[in-house]
Amino acid sequence: MKPFLLLATRVDDYAADAEFQSFLAFGGLAEGQLRRVRLEAESLPELDLADYSGIFLGGSPFNSSDPEEAKSAVQVRVESELGGLLDTVVAEDFPFFGACYGVGTLGRHQGAVIDGTYAEPIGAIDITLTDDGLADPLLAGLPSSFSAYVGHKEACATLPSSAVLLASSATCPVQMFRVRENVYATQFHPELDVDALVGRIRTYRHAGYFPPEEADDYIARARASAVEYPAAILGAFVRRYARD
Repeated sequence: MKPFLLLATRVDDYAADAEFQSFLAFGGLAEGQLRRVRLEAESLPELDLADYSGIFLGGSPFNSSDPEEAKSAVQVRVESELGGLLDTVVAEDFPFFGACYGVGTLGRHQGAVIDGTYAEPIGAIDITLTDDGLADPLLAGLPSSFSAYVGHKEACATLPSSAVLLASSATCPVQMFRVRENVYATQFHPELDVDALVGRIRTYRHAGYFPPEEADDYIARARASAVEYPAAILGAFVRRYARD
C-alpha cells in the first residue's frame, strides 16, 4: 500500500507525537504506512502525490484568521506552503482530510469566512449529519447524531460556495464539509479519544483555550463524556483511499 502523509504543525513534541499515534491507531495504519512532516520545523518538501494514498492535516496552534501582522514567519510560511499544496489537491481532487485546522486552511483556500464567531471550548458536543452527510461514504454507518470532541478559537462562518456541508452543531454550523468528491475537513477532532483529549488539555492549558485554573474541571468533564463514533471516519478514509 502506498503510504498516507500526515502534515503536522504542533511545536510541542508530546502533542505532536500523540497526534501521530492517534492517526495511526484510528486510521488502522502501521508506522510505515503513515509518513509525517512537521511543518513547524521544516519546509514542505516537494511532493509527488502519486507516491501517496492520501493526505491528513492535523490540528494546529495556528489560526488562519489571525491578523497578518500578528503571524510569525513560520506561520506565514506554513500557510503559503499549504495553500500551494491545496491548489494541486483540489485541482486533482486528491484524497485529503484536515482535522480542525483543516477547516480554517481548506475553508480559507476556498474563499470561506474564517473567524472567531463560532469558537467552541474544549469538550464533547453533539454533531448532526446533514442529508449530504448521511449519504457520504466516509460517514456511512454512523448515526445521524453523535458526540465528538472540539476545541477551537476560529471556525468557518460562511460555507464556501464550492463546498458541501456534511455536519453541523448547535454552536458551530460548519462541523464538516467536502470539496469536490475527495477533499474533506472537519472542525471536530476524529483523531481524539478521551486520553488524547486530556493530554491536549494539559499541554495547552496556557494557550488561551480556557482559563488555566479550570484545567482540572475540563479534564473531569472530558472523563465523563462518551465519544465513540468519530474515530471511525479516519478508518473509513483509509479504507476508501488506500491504494497499491
